[in-house]
Amino acid sequence: MNKPLRAVLGEDQALVREGIATILRRAGITVVAAVGNAVDLVRVTKEERPDVVITDIQMPPNLTADGLEAAQEIRATQPETAVIVLSQFLDASYALDLVGDDPSGVGYLLKEKVASPQVLTDAVERVVAGESALDPDVIATLVGRKRKEDPLAALTPKEKEVLALMAEGHSNTGIADKLFVTVPAIERHVTGIFMKLGLNQATSGQHRRVLAVLHYLKQ
Repeated sequence: MNKPLRAVLGEDQALVREGIATILRRAGITVVAAVGNAVDLVRVTKEERPDVVITDIQMPPNLTADGLEAAQEIRATQPETAVIVLSQFLDASYALDLVGDDPSGVGYLLKEKVASPQVLTDAVERVVAGESALDPDVIATLVGRKRKEDPLAALTPKEKEVLALMAEGHSNTGIADKLFVTVPAIERHVTGIFMKLGLNQATSGQHRRVLAVLHYLKQ
């Protein structure tokens, strides 16, 4: 029998903190600690070595991006621990800063989405498995951003849809399930996308292709 996943939660608003903790517990995830500031978050994570850390961006002591900075420190010092950052802001730069050069085991969700428990628990499962889980609204801002001589204009609507799902961190199988098509059909779309955007097919491994797409979209 698999052991329950262990989580550390960072959120300074007590009601929100308890609400998220309740969602996790109902999903069978053990909340080993729930703290209200970034300093305690880093300390407790080091002590508890959880499977996943879930944190808000704006937390004490400075109420700026302390939670994001704590998440980045945890990723750097405890790469075996997955991290999900919750944000009130539709700011793609936060997500890109969090991902850095390694999209594995990292998630970025808009806080409003956590009202749907399945969104959070699905993200936890994906990042603990070493995948990435980036909010679709954040990715949509990157895909929809205006560019001069935009190469994305060469993509079909379906290819743009597949591109966005790739950037969110979904595998070919996951994309196929979401779009109700076959995996070979998705593979053909992915090949077409990489060719049209001039991306190296050598980056087709899951983590490398997520990183390649994100780097492309932020240009």
